[in-house]
Amino acid sequence: MDVGLTGWTSTARHLPQPGARLTGTQLADRLGAGWSKVKVSMLENGRQTATDADLRAWADGTGHPDAYEELLARLRGFESHIRSWRRSLTKGHRVVQDAASAEHERANTLTIWESCLVPGLLQTADYARSVFTRHAGLMRSPRDTEDAVRARIQRQERLYQRGRKHRIMMWEGALRSLICPPSVLAAQLHHLGAAIGLDTVEVGIIPSGAPLKLWPGNGFWIYDDRLVIVEDWHAELWIDDADSIATYQRVWSTLEESAVYGNDAHNLIAEARRALAAR
Repeated sequence: MDVGLTGWTSTARHLPQPGARLTGTQLADRLGAGWSKVKVSMLENGRQTATDADLRAWADGTGHPDAYEELLARLRGFESHIRSWRRSLTKGHRVVQDAASAEHERANTLTIWESCLVPGLLQTADYARSVFTRHAGLMRSPRDTEDAVRARIQRQERLYQRGRKHRIMMWEGALRSLICPPSVLAAQLHHLGAAIGLDTVEVGIIPSGAPLKLWPGNGFWIYDDRLVIVEDWHAELWIDDADSIATYQRVWSTLEESAVYGNDAHNLIAEARRALAAR
C-alpha cells in the first residue's frame, strides 16, 4: 500500500524503537521471514510504507503490542495516493485520461463537483483542447493535446450507457470562465444545455448568488463508495479510506442544497450565453 513518502514519514516517527541492545539485524531476525536489516531501516526512516501486517509484527517484535492500534490509525489517516502532476504528466495528458477512464469503467455511480470548469465528461473537444493546452503550459509537460482530447471524448460515450448514473454539479462561475475563446465557450454552453435531460445524467448548477453552507473548494470526483479523486495545482489525490470518502459525500450533499436543476439550470446557461454574446 503506497500512501506516499510524506505521509508515511510522519507515521514512521512514531514506530516503537528496537532499543539500544537490539540492532536492525536482530529485529529482522526476530520478525522472521520477509524481514531484513534493509527493510527495518527503510521503515524506520520513512522510505518504505508498512502494511497492516508489518505494523503488527513491528509492534510485537519491539515489545509494544499496544502501539499497533495507534500506528494503524495514523496509517489510515494518510491513505491518500498522491499523484503529483510532475510525475503523472511525464508522458503527457493521455496517460492521465486513460487512468481516469479505467476508474470510470468500474463505477456505476459517478458524483462530480467542479467550481470553475465544465466537468470533463461534458466538455466539447474545443473546450477540452483549451483546458489541456493551458494545463500543459503550466506544468511544462509534453504536448499530447490531440491524443488527450480524443481520450476524453471517447470516455463520454459512457454517459449514454444504461445502468450508469452521473451526478454532476458545478458552480455558475464555470459557465462564465473564459479559459477558452468566447466562441468555444458559446458552443460549450450549448452542449451543456443538451446534456440536461439525459436519463443517465443529473446536471446541477449553483447560482453565484445562492446562499451556501460551505465554500465551493476544489473539484472532486466520487466513484461509487470506493474512491475520491481530488485535483489540486500540484497533484491529484486518490483517496480510498471510508471516512474521507464519506466526508466528500457530505460536502457534495451540502453543496447540492444550493443547486438548481432542470429548467432553472437551463435558465442559468441561457443567461451565461446572453452575457457572452453581449461582450
